[in-house]
Amino acid sequence: MPYQKCFRRDSQFILQKLIRLVLFGTNLFVTMALNPVAYNVNRIDSIIMKEAELIASMKALAPLLEANAAESERLRKPVDSVMKAIEDTQAYRYFVPKKYGGFEFSLVGFMDIGVTLGGADISTAWVTTFCMEHNWLIGLFNKEAQERIFGSQPYIIAPGALAPRGKATAVDGGYRLTGRWEWGTGVMHADWVLVGALTAHAGPPEMCMYALPIADVRIKDTWHMSGMVGTGSNDIIVEDAFVPACLRQNLSDMRAGGSPGAEYHQTSTFRMPMLPVLGLTAAAPAVGCAKRTVERFRERLQERTVYGTQDKQSEKALAQSRLAHLTVRVKTLETTLKQIAQDVTLWGESGDVCPDSERAELRVRIGHVVREARNIVREVVEVSGAHAHNLANPFGRALRDLETLSCHTVFDLDIATESYGRLLLGLPSNTPL
Repeated sequence: MPYQKCFRRDSQFILQKLIRLVLFGTNLFVTMALNPVAYNVNRIDSIIMKEAELIASMKALAPLLEANAAESERLRKPVDSVMKAIEDTQAYRYFVPKKYGGFEFSLVGFMDIGVTLGGADISTAWVTTFCMEHNWLIGLFNKEAQERIFGSQPYIIAPGALAPRGKATAVDGGYRLTGRWEWGTGVMHADWVLVGALTAHAGPPEMCMYALPIADVRIKDTWHMSGMVGTGSNDIIVEDAFVPACLRQNLSDMRAGGSPGAEYHQTSTFRMPMLPVLGLTAAAPAVGCAKRTVERFRERLQERTVYGTQDKQSEKALAQSRLAHLTVRVKTLETTLKQIAQDVTLWGESGDVCPDSERAELRVRIGHVVREARNIVREVVEVSGAHAHNLANPFGRALRDLETLSCHTVFDLDIATESYGRLLLGLPSNTPL
C-alpha cells in the first residue's frame, strides 16, 4: 500500500531529524507533543533542509553512480542500492509543495544536480531528475489530488508517459482508463504513474494527464535499446482502471503556467511553464555527460601515446587545441543551460502566463543545448581511437546514450524550429507548447 511504503521511507529520516528538533525551542516541542497531527513533522524538514545541503548530498553520490554505471546498463535499469541511496537524501521532496512538507527548491539548483549525476551515470540521472520533476507535476494538479497524494505520503516516484496513448471515458466519480504507453522512465522503481490520454466529452476530446498507483498498472519488459539502457523505461499498460475525477488534469491548463496548482499554491514554483521545465529536466543529464566526457578525454590524453612512437598525445599541439575548444564549449553549454533555467524561473516569478512565442523559443534553445552535448561527445569519441567503441568504455556508453537521448521528442529541432518560425511570422503554432 502507498501509505505503508511511505511510512517505511520516512521513518528512518524522521528519527534522524528528531534529535535536531530541540534547536527550534521548547515551544515547538510542546506543540508537537500536545498535538502531533496538527504539526506535520515533514514541515520541519523544509525548515531544516537547505537547498545547498540537498545539492551537496546528491553530488556526493556521483562516485556511487559512476561505479555502478556498467551494472545499470547490464541490468537495463538503475541499480536498486543506488536508487535507495538517492531516495535517502530526500531528493524527491525537491519540488514537493511546502504545504505538504516539501522544499520547493530552485530550478537552477536542480540543474546542478542533473549535471553532476549525468556525468556519473546518465541513465540513473535521467530517472532521478524525471522522478524529482514529476512531483512538481503533481503540484500543478488540483487541490483535491494533492491532498489525496501528498496528504498520505511525502513524495511519489513515478514515470510520466504523457503522449495521449490512452483513452478515458467518464463514469460516476471519475474515469475508466485503458492504454499502453512507451518510455516509462522510472517505472521499475515507481509507486505511481502519470500517463496521458484523450478524454471523451461532448466536444473534442481533451488531452489529459492521469495519476494512478502502481498497483493499477502492468509493466511489460520492452526496453532493449542501444542507448540509455540503464533507465529501464519499459511499457506501462492500463486495462480499464478506475481513476477518481480529481486525479485527472487537463494538460492545456498546465502548459503555460496557469494550472489549478498555480492558483492553489500562489508561488512562483508552480507558475513556471510545463514543457520548458520538462525539457530542462531531460537536458541537464546530457550536459553532465558531455562535461564528464571532456574531463575523461583530458585524462586520456595524458596517458595515451601516438601510434608507433613514444610521444605523448598530450604534447601534440592539435590535441591541446582540441581539448581547449572542447572545454570552452562544454563550459558554455553549462552556462547556457543555467541561463535558460533562470529565464524559466523568471516567468514563474512574473505571475504572467508564458506566451506561446516564449515557450517555443525556450524549446529551441533547449534543443540546441542537447544537440551540442551530443556533438561534443561525438567529437571526443571520433578522436579517441577504436578503444572508445568498446562496450565497457565510458566514451562508447556516453555516445550511445546521447545518440538515444537526443531523439526524445522534446528535443526535436525540426518540430521546434518550425513552430517557432510560424509564430515569428504571425502564424499559429502547429504543435502543442
